[in-house]
Amino acid sequence: SRWCLITSHKLYSSVYDPNEKTFEKLLIANRGEIACRVIKTCKKMGIKTVAIHSDVDANAVHVKMADEAVCVGPAPTSKSYLNMDAIMEVIRKTRAQAVSLNVSICCSFLSSLSLQASEGVTFIGPDTHAIQAMGDKIESKLLAKNAKVNTIPGFDGVVKDADEAVRIAREIGYPVMIKASAGGGGKGMRIAWDDEETREGFRFSSQEAASSFGDDRLLIEKFIDNPRHIEIQVLADKHGNALWLNERECSIQRRNQKVVEEAPSTFLDPETRRAMGEQAVALAKAVKYSSAGTVEFLVDSSKNFYFLEMNTRLQVEHPVTECITGLDLVQEMIRVAKGYPLRHKQADIPINGWAVECRVYAEDPYKSFGLPSIGKLSQYQEPLHVPSVRVDSGIQQGSDISIYYDPMISKLITYGSNRAEALRRMEEALDNYVIRGVAHNISLLREVIVHPRFVQGDISTKFLPEVYPEGFKGHKLTDLERRQLLATAASLYVAEQLRSQRFLGTPRIPIAKSKRSSWELSVHLGDGTYPVAVSKDGSSFSVEVDGMKLNVTSEWNLASPLLSVTIDGTQRTIQRISRNASGETSIQFLGTVYKLQILTKVAAELSKYMPEKAAEDTSSILRSPMPGTVVAVSVKPGDMVSEGQEICVIEAMKMQNSMIAAKTGKV
Repeated sequence: SRWCLITSHKLYSSVYDPNEKTFEKLLIANRGEIACRVIKTCKKMGIKTVAIHSDVDANAVHVKMADEAVCVGPAPTSKSYLNMDAIMEVIRKTRAQAVSLNVSICCSFLSSLSLQASEGVTFIGPDTHAIQAMGDKIESKLLAKNAKVNTIPGFDGVVKDADEAVRIAREIGYPVMIKASAGGGGKGMRIAWDDEETREGFRFSSQEAASSFGDDRLLIEKFIDNPRHIEIQVLADKHGNALWLNERECSIQRRNQKVVEEAPSTFLDPETRRAMGEQAVALAKAVKYSSAGTVEFLVDSSKNFYFLEMNTRLQVEHPVTECITGLDLVQEMIRVAKGYPLRHKQADIPINGWAVECRVYAEDPYKSFGLPSIGKLSQYQEPLHVPSVRVDSGIQQGSDISIYYDPMISKLITYGSNRAEALRRMEEALDNYVIRGVAHNISLLREVIVHPRFVQGDISTKFLPEVYPEGFKGHKLTDLERRQLLATAASLYVAEQLRSQRFLGTPRIPIAKSKRSSWELSVHLGDGTYPVAVSKDGSSFSVEVDGMKLNVTSEWNLASPLLSVTIDGTQRTIQRISRNASGETSIQFLGTVYKLQILTKVAAELSKYMPEKAAEDTSSILRSPMPGTVVAVSVKPGDMVSEGQEICVIEAMKMQNSMIAAKTGKV
């Protein structure tokens, strides 16, 4: 039920041939949703799996799904998932014949990979020389030039220090992009518009690169302002065959990390698509690439495209490619690793329909479009009942989102015969996604996919800061939507009052024959307080708001986390997040959570006599906006600091953030 298989194209259905022997046992040196993704295909292919995990991941979903599981160390990735000595020992102990490793971070383990090969262990991925060449952004750029691939102007060597970074940036011309040579996933990347930002960017990028990849080398290149980020999926075997599996549009980003992806792109015409695909294949052949990989490009408004980097791994956004081609990329990677040739020709690869992926993160989108949130998933329900929905996740109800790993909850994918249908299904899926216990970015994702610019395909990597220049504030209600929310909240309040009068389907006090059918309420929302009149008519409520009457109908199953409500013929799926005895309630409506207070008319009149709690004065406190680790303190007690001066650096989920003073004062 989690897969949107294209059954009408049987040539591309992910059906495994039992006569095609591959491996008996495969070790997955990864965690989260991608580990679960690999295990699913292995089960289909009859391959036993071994999972590794840190001590805090002992009860993780990928551990439960695998046939065997071994702990390789404590929570920090450097001591567990990147502990190659421990991983090699597990490979020997479990006698795994193959290993699937996150090659975005394995460049420093090439000697171990070679050792695996000498011991008869097959790596599911490209050969070590291709990983080394493409994993190093400096070398990959030189190879791309030699393969006649369009490249971005920049400095092709390693930047030694901040002074050299400033000199190079001036020569190239601002703005410039400073990024980790061995990096990926937006980590170790900074945009600099002047000398000061270049020095700061050099410091943070090198620290993030060392922390995430064990390699602090940086490169600098021209920053192409307002581009699209479009990538080509390639697939190659060990027999010299290579295919491009169409493109993925990945322009919706925050902090250089992708948020929404889709395939195909609304921007490319067949000629540009073919040119990009042919250059991607040329690069793959130049390094004798053999596996699934991704060649990323920046594309300007005139459809000029420039090589950005090649990722020698299965990308997070690979499901949208699987949906429009019907290929199981994990299965193809395993086949190639075993030595089988590709089963398809370039002319066989279709663009069948449209797929959209939203990355659901445990993040607060109201803080810099998403600062990490941690906690336990107290309630979790994926929207798999919505047609043509796929959810790739590595968590479940009760899972912990910790500071040690990426805050991704899942990848939510919808498929349709065209883009409009895929987006409609995504909107419905987001409304039906239940996540409790941590902050999440559902509200931001929903606003993006319904925004007129996105719907029209008018996007770039600067979409979020352009559309929300003052930061994301949630959905802005129209007058009609405000009335719908007020009417729904009031109806929900009355339905609950009526339910509280009953016990096992009968009145609590049979002799008290209450036939009340109307209620006068006061509902506070935002900066306004609104009188609302509710009258009951069967299972429906007639609600008067702003002098207008609305009819609200629902089954009123108050125990369900999801509530389908029809308001004057318009269906809405809402979620009541919380409520308390003082009438305060939080309702998720159109993706955004709104705080309301619902009181009877009498209680509202008396509430003005209640004293208000004084707000905490935090002007003299530096409070981290996210959980994390203090990696540097720039001041000491007694120091005088000015507004905007750095106080310390917090590392959260592999990203470093400078904490600054909000005012001038003494530490």
